[in-house]
Amino acid sequence: MEIAGKIIQKLPLQQGVSKTSGNPWAVQAYVLETQEQYPRKVHFEIFGEQRIKDNPCEIDDIVTISFDIESREFNGRWYTSIRAWKVQQGIVDTAAQQPTAAPVAQSAPAAPAAQPMDGMTAPNIDTFDPAAGESTDDLPF
Repeated sequence: MEIAGKIIQKLPLQQGVSKTSGNPWAVQAYVLETQEQYPRKVHFEIFGEQRIKDNPCEIDDIVTISFDIESREFNGRWYTSIRAWKVQQGIVDTAAQQPTAAPVAQSAPAAPAAQPMDGMTAPNIDTFDPAAGESTDDLPF
């Protein structure tokens, strides 16, 4: 998935060492504000030291991020994170990258009116004809 906007906040870099494997890890978090009529703020993270170096972001940068969303449960509560895996400077027009659809064909002729099944009669529907005056039903509208 992708989202575009302006980086409005760069949070402190978090680093540590994995308890299970002993490998070092790093997470850089940002807040992006979309450039829509009603802007939304989105907190996202870039995980991994190399990925952080490959995708530098600073406050006021206009970017398009490609990301994955993941939710996980801990002690009966659910937490959702947005992990960016690619950051492109500027707003990428994804509509321009997609192939254009083939022209729409002329509409097909109207289908014939439905016929009642054997042994059944069509319902009697009272329709309003403005040229003929008022309808014969007694509804107030």
